[in-house]
Amino acid sequence: MSDAEAEAAKAVNAWNKNVIEEFRANDGKVGGQFEHADVLLLRTKGAKSGVDRVNPMMYLEEDGKIYVFASYSGADKDPDWFHNIKADDKVSVEVGTETYEATAKPVPLEERDRIYAIMAERFENFAEYEKKTTRVIPVVELIR
Repeated sequence: MSDAEAEAAKAVNAWNKNVIEEFRANDGKVGGQFEHADVLLLRTKGAKSGVDRVNPMMYLEEDGKIYVFASYSGADKDPDWFHNIKADDKVSVEVGTETYEATAKPVPLEERDRIYAIMAERFENFAEYEKKTTRVIPVVELIR
């Protein structure tokens, strides 16, 4: 990892830490860019380290299912949490004041396209993420 990449990772970790603290202090509500969005905390186990990792992220509840998006703000690589769930699909989810165990399952392409389109319609930054990258941004269902 280059010095620039290390600094960027450090900044993301500090930002995530602040969002996580705000989420937990306010019964799952956060401000800033997430102010009018549904946000959850996803706990995964590091694929290499085995260390618990927590990531705040927007989610979509649709047809009684919960979906998260491996957008990584439109970067050309998948976020670390997505690599983690491919190695171990058992996750913990915090929504509001509730915490539950779930299985993280990437959705098939056709369903992914339908679900991603709904999210992109509701939050235009998701449409922008798709334009910024050549990869297909994975959509993951969190199954209780």
